[in-house]
Amino acid sequence: MGKANAPRRIAVLGGAGGIGRTLVAELQARGDDVVVLDLAASLERHALDAKNIPIDVCNETSVAAAFTELGRHWEEIDGFVNLAGYNSALQPLGDMSDAYFDEITDGNLRGAFLTAKAALPLMADGGSVVMISSGLASNVRPGYGAYSVSKAGVIAMTKVFALENAPRVRFNAVAPGLVDTAFLRGGTGRSAEDEQSIVNLEAYRAATPMQRLAQPEDVTGPINFLLSDASSFMTGQVLWVNGGGYMP
Repeated sequence: MGKANAPRRIAVLGGAGGIGRTLVAELQARGDDVVVLDLAASLERHALDAKNIPIDVCNETSVAAAFTELGRHWEEIDGFVNLAGYNSALQPLGDMSDAYFDEITDGNLRGAFLTAKAALPLMADGGSVVMISSGLASNVRPGYGAYSVSKAGVIAMTKVFALENAPRVRFNAVAPGLVDTAFLRGGTGRSAEDEQSIVNLEAYRAATPMQRLAQPEDVTGPINFLLSDASSFMTGQVLWVNGGGYMP
């Protein structure tokens, strides 16, 4: 990805979210040029000092328009991070409506496919794509069926993209446990971001060896590593970030 400490061109999908805002600030502090893609409502709520492009990953037309604009801004990008994802309710798969299952899998899996495919032609040789999955992709729990299915698909898709695009572009994934962001309280851009957590956070802390929730910085560290030349011989891999709560 170029010389050490040289500015890079990084596109961050979901950059207005809790993890995204931290990542954008870290990349900019390094001197990188960053473009943020996110829901229009998220970009309006969390103004960032970076070029931003509205996008709805569930809408093919919106995805195509967003990446066309990105291509006009940069002929090539060195890194693409997909932080987009959501889950708004806990319910058994047997009770889940088809519409809700489709909503979650469309946003988390089909959206990841559409955006990765759109980003690929813009990637510079030696570029890095970082997908965000979840510990729930493998360490499944009741009530998270659609989310687990979609995030497990993201891992499989990351591996296929990695094989099909090596050695030109690397694809890796980060799979966090719970992170203390608006994701737990309605979702960035999809709510007022102040709803009661859908998870019993005290019980989660007690069950985690590190005895706390992850903060955004706990996830951006691995993302920055996978964007960097320090991980240049890694592709198709998953970094699990969960305070020891899951050890695959």
